[in-house]
Amino acid sequence: MADVSAKIQSVLQVLLMDYLDVKNTRSATEPSSQISYASTGSDFAAFFAKKRPQRPKQSLFKFESSSHAISMSAYLREQRRELYSKSGELQGGADDNLIEGGETKFVCKPGARNITVIFHPLLRFIQETEHNMGPGPAKQCQLRTFLTYYINDFFLNQVRIEINKEIEAVTKVSDPLKVLASADTMKVLGVQRPLLQSTVIVEKSIQDLINLMHDLSAYSNQFLEMVCDKLKEYKEICNTAYSRGIVQSEEKLTISASWAKDEDISRLLKSLPNWSTMAQPRQLRQKREDEEDFTRAAFAKESEVLTGNLGDKLIPPNEILRDVSDLKALANLHESLEWLAGRLKGFFSSLPTSQTMSPGSDSQVNSDHTQTREQIMQALNDLARAFQEMADRCLLVLHLEVRVHCFHYLIPLAKQGNYAIVANVESMDYDPLVVKLNKDISAIEEVMSASLQQHKFQYIFEGLGHLISCILINGAQYFKRISESGIKKMCRNIFVLQQNLTNITMSREADLDFARQYYEMLYNTADELLNLVVDQGVKYTELEYINALSLLHRSQTGVGDQTVQNMRLQRLKEIVCEQAAIKQATKDKKITTV
Repeated sequence: MADVSAKIQSVLQVLLMDYLDVKNTRSATEPSSQISYASTGSDFAAFFAKKRPQRPKQSLFKFESSSHAISMSAYLREQRRELYSKSGELQGGADDNLIEGGETKFVCKPGARNITVIFHPLLRFIQETEHNMGPGPAKQCQLRTFLTYYINDFFLNQVRIEINKEIEAVTKVSDPLKVLASADTMKVLGVQRPLLQSTVIVEKSIQDLINLMHDLSAYSNQFLEMVCDKLKEYKEICNTAYSRGIVQSEEKLTISASWAKDEDISRLLKSLPNWSTMAQPRQLRQKREDEEDFTRAAFAKESEVLTGNLGDKLIPPNEILRDVSDLKALANLHESLEWLAGRLKGFFSSLPTSQTMSPGSDSQVNSDHTQTREQIMQALNDLARAFQEMADRCLLVLHLEVRVHCFHYLIPLAKQGNYAIVANVESMDYDPLVVKLNKDISAIEEVMSASLQQHKFQYIFEGLGHLISCILINGAQYFKRISESGIKKMCRNIFVLQQNLTNITMSREADLDFARQYYEMLYNTADELLNLVVDQGVKYTELEYINALSLLHRSQTGVGDQTVQNMRLQRLKEIVCEQAAIKQATKDKKITTV
């Protein structure tokens, strides 16, 4: 009985070696499907040359069905089986394959992946065989030894090599963040915005490993460790491309990247309502009675934080991202990593937290694991979270970068611009810095609309009008002097900025009306400004009124000496306090009435 069992195992082993292509003979003999571009000109000339019509060749007779050929095939088959039973592996030359028409006939194409189909039936057969062996010194049958050796020393290594080759093909390029998946691939995946080709390949490789883990459940930890290794490698690739290729200039991070990296600033930005509502399109958001005031308060908080961090310093060109293609790469990286994080969470949530044995598996193939399933799952969940955090950081950088561009162009406008001009052709032109800012915003809008989902696009540009308004109003303190023509030019600047932003956000951008009205207030004399505050009430902060009054003192004649100017400033502060008290009393009266 033992001899019969050994013979069966030997035959199965030979069969498996054929169908699993252990000697890798199929890949060596099969012709390459790729087109060779090494053809010479004569090859092409011969291909297109005029040829004589050839008569179809018809054979008169064949020997393959003769009694001699049939007898020879049977003889060779018998000899081959005899060799297998003696050695347990393929031997001999090419004549060994001369079975049935000159080549081996297979039920399916030989290949290493065939192990995924035969594994569980084979393992059940092994267990049954070992059970029939009874007690004895040999606890493992010959077939188990072969199977364990094949998977551990051959199959796992081959899978690792295949996946490495696929990933390296898309990551070891000059700029991996600018190679996108094809439109057909996006359609198959069901995504609306471009994804990085490298991310798609990594996800495909991870999905392949997860499938192999289900097929060879006894080796699931080894496949999960592979998943963990590949994700760690890809995380480092993304980090390197993000830092060195995009947001770092001359060994220094750009302002937007350093702010996004700062925990306090990023935590504050994520705590604002525009971040929490960013995940929902505007039409799906819950309506609030004080929606406009609530949103404006959030934008005001953000503007205050950014203005407080930058102050009034001029931003050099090397501290902003001037190349729009870098911003596009950031947007693509964000969408890709967020998509990958979502796919990974879906994969990992369906996996059991502890390894479960399949009906045909046992613990003998799992004895050499260095990590437990719980440790691997924890590492995988941490990696999925890291990819999501990296995606969030990319979106924050984009959000902040547009705002840093506003500071870059508008602070020099007030500090270095000449607005004490007379009425001439120059006063009718827009400021060159405003034109450049508008051009930048339009270029960014073009790439963001194609690269980001709509609600994220809104997050980038919503509130930008409020920030520009704050920068322009705050810039009044830096003008040396301003004339009526200068005021008119400033209002034209604000109008063209408002027009551009309105086309992008499809909203009125009323905050820029606020800035325009501030500069129109400068048409008044210093004393008229005080009366205007009394008549219209307080619309701006005390500091903003003081800056406006001080600018009028610098720009107009007949405003009195320093003592008169100080008295006027003191009167302005009193008016602001009185108006604030009246406003608070009115508010308290309404509350009491209700």
